[in-house]
Amino acid sequence: MTYYTALQLTKEPFSTSPDPAFFFRSVEHSMALNRLEISIRLQRGLSLVLGDVGTGKTTLSRTLFQAFSREEEQYVFHMVLDPDFKSEYQFLSHLTKLFGVAPFFRSVVDHRDAIEKYLFQKGIEENKTVVLVIDEGQKLSLPALEILRTLLNYETNEQKLLQLVIMGQLELLAKVNKIRNFMDRVSLKYILNPLGEAETGEMIRFRLKQAGYEEAVHLFTREAVKKIYDHTQGYPRQIALLCHKAMEYLMMNDRAVVTGDIIAELIIQERQWK
Repeated sequence: MTYYTALQLTKEPFSTSPDPAFFFRSVEHSMALNRLEISIRLQRGLSLVLGDVGTGKTTLSRTLFQAFSREEEQYVFHMVLDPDFKSEYQFLSHLTKLFGVAPFFRSVVDHRDAIEKYLFQKGIEENKTVVLVIDEGQKLSLPALEILRTLLNYETNEQKLLQLVIMGQLELLAKVNKIRNFMDRVSLKYILNPLGEAETGEMIRFRLKQAGYEEAVHLFTREAVKKIYDHTQGYPRQIALLCHKAMEYLMMNDRAVVTGDIIAELIIQERQWK
């Protein structure tokens, strides 16, 4: 028996998988999502979202997909999860396959021409908006960034034919600054910061509610939330990991509420492994 079934929950509330159903809309995350959606709908071109590990960038990208899921006839979404490609040709080859273009090309120029034709077909002939979301953008090589800069040149008098969203860690900024005129093409720049203490508690309650928790009593005391925040500094992934351990502790030790003492004990255990 898992702890969430023992507590009459329908799902695991503190999984670190990027499930949009558990996307906590903090002030910052809501702002990022709304501005991304506006940028895509207005076909502004390039959006750049930066944040440390565990700030929720991947879940944000999946939630962005979901926001357009009912408009599949108008928007065509593609996603690159790991852009760690060894060569310019390898990156272009991956993009042509991702876009569903016949992959039998022999050169970099062939791939570029095929992608250009694809974007014009979708954007002009079919009147669709092509969106490419790249996660882990800090892994992009300089040649790959140069390719993306070139793709952003494909446009009509009114709009960019490719809507590009790059999500990455802060070190990506140093890379893009090395590409001439790259930052000039960025229509949206946003940095995701960790949650505050109050939002940490709100995130915990939100995830429990999404997982089916209906009891009036809060499972996490105020002291527990404070200790969670102090230890995690508001990083959503770290919050979820610590809360998962706390819920397991409840079941294994026949406790009803997560207290500050429980969190303190779990933190000590965690530090012993480091």
